[in-house]
Amino acid sequence: MEIERRDNEDLLARKREAFDIPRGVIYLDGNSLGVLPRAVPARMAEVVSREWGESLIRGWNDHDWIDLPARVGDKIARLIGAEPGTVVATDSTCINLFKVLASALKLRPDRKAILSDSGNFPTDLYMAQGLSALLEAGHELKIVAPEEVEAAIDKSVAVTMITEVDYKTGRRHDMGAITKRAHEAGALALWDLAHSAGAFAVDLAGADADFAVGCGYKYLNGGPGAPAFLYVAPKHQDVITPPLTGWMGHEAPFAFDLDYRPAKGVDRMRVGTPPVLSLSALDTALDVFADVDMKALREKSVSLCELFIAEVEARCPDLVLASPRDAAARGSQVSFRCDYGYPLMQALIARGVIGDFRAPDIVRFGFTPLYLSHMDVLKAAEILEEIVATRAWDREEFRKKAKVT
Repeated sequence: MEIERRDNEDLLARKREAFDIPRGVIYLDGNSLGVLPRAVPARMAEVVSREWGESLIRGWNDHDWIDLPARVGDKIARLIGAEPGTVVATDSTCINLFKVLASALKLRPDRKAILSDSGNFPTDLYMAQGLSALLEAGHELKIVAPEEVEAAIDKSVAVTMITEVDYKTGRRHDMGAITKRAHEAGALALWDLAHSAGAFAVDLAGADADFAVGCGYKYLNGGPGAPAFLYVAPKHQDVITPPLTGWMGHEAPFAFDLDYRPAKGVDRMRVGTPPVLSLSALDTALDVFADVDMKALREKSVSLCELFIAEVEARCPDLVLASPRDAAARGSQVSFRCDYGYPLMQALIARGVIGDFRAPDIVRFGFTPLYLSHMDVLKAAEILEEIVATRAWDREEFRKKAKVT
């Protein structure tokens, strides 16, 4: 059988054992929250009981807690095509976006437009709107359709703020082309990698990107609310002005000077005390990627997604593909439009196939090659077909909206 052959030849199949997947679950929501890596609970117990419990305040030196943001940042850097010393794991994606966007605008004081697209995750747009209002300097957020981004980049644009992979449809922007166009127009390029980092190889340095942000809890499997990360290109690191001047971004935090002096390099983008417990979880989770060939990861991702699209379209004609059909224009997720999308997803979850729903009509499935097999994908499509064919989704319990969808 072709499906069995693919799984038998899968170079990443051994990685499945590195994750604690609940029995009876086909997890297609790693683009919202990654699965628990098996090594994390033991590491967390060690940090809590031994490092914190026994070392107490000495842990900052004895266990080098103070440099966790940089160490974790360097592990992420390898996955996103960034040089060592250019990524720091800290804060949330929203806070990091505020910091790098403010820094970018400061570098282009004569320009007032922030360019984004209508497929961007709303929180990015909210942060840009809030920052513009706070600055009161005439900045405006310009939103265009995803396919119109390159054409909309002109000399009024200070910075392009684009999420590489659309959170709803999985549409993937051409980072190299957009960054090049931004630079030709004298603008800076800021990328949100929330649905890219850990899903496929990103090449920030190769694309000459200026800034980037991303989260630790999706494809990086760092746990609910895991610390996020930010990237600053080397050419900007010692000239940017941090908008949040916290003590951990100071050149000498423990000198306790009364005046702020920014640290050298990307460390100046740190703000407050590192969250040691959550950073330790993310640190350990990232070890799963240490020997992963990102090219093989991408190839398997495409194979899983292509299989799912083919199976669902053959079995469920009611569902309309919302993701790009061309794999090169798609991240590691597949979305379908469906008028009864919300109850359909709840019925799927009740059967052990976990994806999620995005208003108004998107059922969304994330494909994480490290712990998914082709057989998982086939079974998920079979269960979906059964639910649609029998209208098993058409029950009141599945229509009741939860706070988190």
